[in-house]
Amino acid sequence: YSSTPDQTDDTPFITASGTRVREGVIASNFLAFGTKVQIPEIFGDRIFTVEDRMAKKHSDKIDIWFPERHLAKKFGVQEAEVIVLQ
Repeated sequence: YSSTPDQTDDTPFITASGTRVREGVIASNFLAFGTKVQIPEIFGDRIFTVEDRMAKKHSDKIDIWFPERHLAKKFGVQEAEVIVLQ
């Protein structure tokens, strides 16, 4: 996802946890804020942190924040193993 009003609420640069969006932020409804994860198939050893939420219908997914909408669209929807670190 990216910080566009149609993909977020009326504060598109502030996450549900109150932080500012930035590289490494992900949205998830099934993991607690602050949870660190890796997606090695796609991102190697890069670590992401849950700081945002998604629409309730996406209760089993993770959404990665991208700085620009075209980058999010280019990444698209992918399936990969997620490793929960903490």
